[in-house]
Amino acid sequence: MPDQTAANPQPVPPDRQAAQSPPAALSTQVLDRLTAVTGVTESPTPWARLTGDAFPGQVGSVRYFTGSGPVASVVHISLVVPTVGLDSHMVFAFGAADGPLPHFTLDAVHAGEGYAFHLDLVQRADLASHPAYTDTVYGPLTTAHGSAAEIPGLTPAAIGPRQRALMSPWMLVHRADEAALRAVGPLADSYLEHWLTLVGAFPSGAADEVKDTDLADRDRRLRAALFSREIDPVWAQVDRLLGPATTDALRGLLITGSPDGTAGDAS
Repeated sequence: MPDQTAANPQPVPPDRQAAQSPPAALSTQVLDRLTAVTGVTESPTPWARLTGDAFPGQVGSVRYFTGSGPVASVVHISLVVPTVGLDSHMVFAFGAADGPLPHFTLDAVHAGEGYAFHLDLVQRADLASHPAYTDTVYGPLTTAHGSAAEIPGLTPAAIGPRQRALMSPWMLVHRADEAALRAVGPLADSYLEHWLTLVGAFPSGAADEVKDTDLADRDRRLRAALFSREIDPVWAQVDRLLGPATTDALRGLLITGSPDGTAGDAS
């Protein structure tokens, strides 16, 4: 069971924060809190140093963690190429394949002259037909979700309905200026702390309600779609940076939760 002794999220130390870009600082704060509380173990991967033919030197890194409880794996992917103005950091924490725990995800990006972020708990069952699950997992996020509209400098990002269908209605996906991205920290903390509460003790009523769902099969299908080349155009951009082979290897890691996973022909 996760260590829930820390009552509040611990901020990134000011000296460490100062040395990091706003997207990196946000993702580090989330990753440090998440891994400390869940007790997942970091394991090596072939991608500790990401390189590609298009740019000299290192262009990113991957950190990978595994757990034996409700959190199966955590993946942190950073892509940083100052010459093209790219500074991207993704944290994805996956619940066990056969469990009801939603997946936690945060993306924080600086691209060109602007910033963007994506924050969500990815649902594990149909929300419309499972009201207890919906109210338990998402109801406590409603206030934080609504408060995004009060942050100056945030504007909703334009993503297609096909991508939105893979996420939850409580997803936050916005473009931002630098001040607005820094103000997103408390929202990310709110989502993460609620998720950590579910990790520590997922309510039995909500878990029982989704027993009519083949959670492992649904999750396999969901993740194949979530990290699909056809659905998410970002993978074409990653191709240009890392090459198709490395891109598919990272997709395989995200789809299967294992460095040995291969995305293959999954679309």
